[in-house]
Amino acid sequence: MNSQHWWQDAVVYQVYVRSFADANGDGVGDLNGIRNRLDHIASLGVDAIWLNPCYPSPQRDHGYDVADYLAIHHEYGDLDTFDALLAEARERGIKILMDLVPNHCSNDHAWFVEALGAEAGSDIRSRFYFRDGRASDDGSDPHGNPPNNWMAAFGGSAWNRVAAGDPQWYLGTFTPHQPDFDHTNADVQQMFADVLTFWFDRGVEGFRVDAISPVGKDPALPDAPPPPPGTGLLQVTWENPYTVFRPEGHDVWRRFRATIDDYMDRHPGRDLMMVAEAYMNGRPDLMAAFVNDEQFHQAFAFDLLLSPWVKSEIERAIRDTVDIISIGSSPTWTLSNHDVQRVVTRLGRSDATDPSTVTNNAMETGSGDVDVVRGTRRARAMITLAMAMPGSLYLYMGEELGLPEVLDIPDDRRQDPVFHQTNGERIGRDGCRVPMPWTDDPSTAFGFSDVGNDESAPEPWLPQPAWWGTHAVDELDGDENSILELYRAATDARREFAVPHGLVAAIVDLGPGVVAVRRGDLVAVTNTTEAPIALDMENDLIEIATPVFASEPTEMHTPGVIPPDSTIWFVS
Repeated sequence: MNSQHWWQDAVVYQVYVRSFADANGDGVGDLNGIRNRLDHIASLGVDAIWLNPCYPSPQRDHGYDVADYLAIHHEYGDLDTFDALLAEARERGIKILMDLVPNHCSNDHAWFVEALGAEAGSDIRSRFYFRDGRASDDGSDPHGNPPNNWMAAFGGSAWNRVAAGDPQWYLGTFTPHQPDFDHTNADVQQMFADVLTFWFDRGVEGFRVDAISPVGKDPALPDAPPPPPGTGLLQVTWENPYTVFRPEGHDVWRRFRATIDDYMDRHPGRDLMMVAEAYMNGRPDLMAAFVNDEQFHQAFAFDLLLSPWVKSEIERAIRDTVDIISIGSSPTWTLSNHDVQRVVTRLGRSDATDPSTVTNNAMETGSGDVDVVRGTRRARAMITLAMAMPGSLYLYMGEELGLPEVLDIPDDRRQDPVFHQTNGERIGRDGCRVPMPWTDDPSTAFGFSDVGNDESAPEPWLPQPAWWGTHAVDELDGDENSILELYRAATDARREFAVPHGLVAAIVDLGPGVVAVRRGDLVAVTNTTEAPIALDMENDLIEIATPVFASEPTEMHTPGVIPPDSTIWFVS
């Protein structure tokens, strides 16, 4: 099956706006910074850029607490800046995708501020989940306890009392400053239809839709049952059957899809899309329930991202993800994003080869010591394998530089609400959001900030380690053995050898420690062990012939031998 839509086999580059490039020297990334660095993105051979939320926001969750869905956050620029970015990206053949946050908004959003000032039970409050509290344990306050026992995704109760004396509490599935929308409300439904249309009118080609899991609740809002024994602190919310992957959510996505389809009917030539973010590891059946002609065009497959460096788990991740093809969709792969520790660190941990570390929550991270050299080699192998897969692939800014997670950010510089809501029990996601290094010059925050001659310019919003410059774009550019040049070459190889095979893929067994995927005359082979493995070149099953691409190109000279922790593509 050949691609009928641009997004079916696209390579998309995720930009965390705040950390990509700072054009005005205030220590915060911005849209002009992205404009100034578009040639770098284009050099990676990508088809689109996904921008993390850049709407006005108090930045308590750095954009995922939206105060206004129809404007640009003042630190990042304005709508004119956005239009210029979109136009300049389009000149390079690159589309722009936005990030839509439908589950909740900021508590600074005008609607929520109005709701806080309204009477209990008013229509204005019906745009959110306001409910009367239950009696306090000692009976002194008839509304002193939350309406139910639900826990927030980032720690603590999911309920927050409006004010002393007010009988009602409001629901914030993630944090107190992110109140949940009630999508059964007609105002909410119309607002999101208007938001989609507004950005499509400006030229946006699609949306990554954030946190679809808790959108839609059991109307009765009953108490959640106890989570399974051993459930992690940040996993408790996702075990609640009354707020996760609810049938009520499907109604929301059908309305979103109807808005998109209607827009395309009225604007011939536009090929719009939305991709769902939800962790459905090991649940291809669940993914199929959301990806269809009435709801999402695609959904992220996080199975490979969450997989340890183990043959059986990598094969399961590929098999489950490829299963989505049977329902007429294309897989959507990724190894990194702004919510998970960077792939170099994950695969470099001493427990990366332990199958028991499999998790469905990207924030519940491993604890083993990190070998960055080993992690980098495995990351190179994993992206080379992923580049051979059918469907689309999303890259996270900085992974092309082999950036490891910054694990030692001082507590007083951490900003992620995960860290603060758990009282430091979980370090959160700041370590994968440290501003990008472009040069080896620490006086300019390694090229991140354009500070000119201003010696008093602010530090970047998150601190960069002293060794950050060794991973800088300028240091890696042109070095044929660098991971940056691997990424550039891999997207070219992908278009030449992998994309022509459409959505064909099958796992073949080449023995212990070896993961092999056949796509027509292309076979991608990964050695997950620490020793070279010689393949049986006479194996009729694969008919291996010529090596055409490798994660470690200098080690591709021994015919039929896959070096340790590496991937080679063969074409028969």
